[in-house]
Amino acid sequence: MISRFTIATAILAAATQTVAFAPANKHAVLSSTTSINMGPPIDPSAPVTETYGEGSRKYRRTVYTHNEWVKHRSSDRFVSNLTTLTGSGIYKNIGKEVLATTSVAAFVWAWNFVSGGYEDFSGVMHDPLIASKWATEIGLPLTIFTTLSPSLGLLLVFRTNASYNRWDEARKFWGLNINHTRDLNRMATAWYGNDSSPGSASAPKQIAKAIDPAEREYLLGQVSLFTWAFVRSMKRHLSPPDEDEEDYIAELKSRLSPEQADAIISATHRPNRALFDLSVAIEKLPMHFMRKNEINKNLSIFEDTLGGSERLLSSPVPLFYSRHTARFISIWLLFLPFALYGQFGDSWNHIMMIPASLLISVFLFGIEELATQLEEPFTILPMQGFCDKIGANCDEIVSWAGQDVYKIPDEVIEQMEMERPELEMKSNLALLGGEVEEDVVEEPKKKRKILKKLLRIGEGM
Repeated sequence: MISRFTIATAILAAATQTVAFAPANKHAVLSSTTSINMGPPIDPSAPVTETYGEGSRKYRRTVYTHNEWVKHRSSDRFVSNLTTLTGSGIYKNIGKEVLATTSVAAFVWAWNFVSGGYEDFSGVMHDPLIASKWATEIGLPLTIFTTLSPSLGLLLVFRTNASYNRWDEARKFWGLNINHTRDLNRMATAWYGNDSSPGSASAPKQIAKAIDPAEREYLLGQVSLFTWAFVRSMKRHLSPPDEDEEDYIAELKSRLSPEQADAIISATHRPNRALFDLSVAIEKLPMHFMRKNEINKNLSIFEDTLGGSERLLSSPVPLFYSRHTARFISIWLLFLPFALYGQFGDSWNHIMMIPASLLISVFLFGIEELATQLEEPFTILPMQGFCDKIGANCDEIVSWAGQDVYKIPDEVIEQMEMERPELEMKSNLALLGGEVEEDVVEEPKKKRKILKKLLRIGEGM
């Protein structure tokens, strides 16, 4: 009987091994074979600390192209996901919780094995190994857990939805950055040198002669550089210092002048300083102030995305909600093996309740872990890729200066020059509340009447 008990104990020890989910030793070699190269690093020389937890977050910054979407929809994705189950960083990060739940299940099984009798491999039932009135089988009714299951489900759904919404909001902030950096540089490049108000007749021929190509290249280049400097400073502002500080300083010093780089690096709030320098660069552009106002609207949007990102970084999901959810799921899963023991009476000595408890804890703790990983979105967003993309796009846009394909015919320019004074008098009179007939501007004598009327209206104001 003792030998059979020893054999059963050995089986129990093998069944409760959770090496695949618990943190391994520092010299272990783990790899991922997913088709889209997500998750832990595939380099065997990578330290094990980068296969799960904080170290693995930088490997989740995935940017999809068409090829990745094809792999993502592949019919082999289910097999691939199952074969990489033991290499999942999410499951490794919940190894302690899974081990605790499985240990409770193993204890319930072992106690009931010795106190309630057992069945040997031949199917013969034996008396309990411990004969005492205090040594009785332990268990709980399953009704308790089925009653609490809907409440636990609601908590987990809200937790994951709230975390995903935070990730989605952060991604949209960076989407706005990408869109409006392009918009800013496009307007700056297209409007460079146009000192006329929007909608008025300009003199492109004379403007083209007044533009210095070297000065235009420098001024627009400054706009592009400080646009990139802002998003790069924002990325550094939202990233861990030990991960990004050295690279950030090196990148700024490689692209900006020493004075410009030092001014941003030494600032208390670097993104604000970069935005200030961008505002100054825009102000130096030779164009009408109304056009500059349109460009500066993008900077206000940058302030909004920066402030919204700071809000997400500094304000988690209310801690009392996260803690209550974690406590609820922990207690629910730790006591679940007591209720599962009676449900697996058809298996040998109820042994299947141990792997069942393990799998249930993996999946439920995994949901809570997913929510925790998504809650702070910036260290899993590919912000460096966004910054590089913005820098390349802005540099390309400003390089198009002076390459406008559309050319205005000379006769049209001459006609515009003749009509511009009349159109401006009409628009000025309309702004001041006066009225003018269409044929008034046709005769030079009546032009003087318009000017006198403008003066009278101006004095009355």
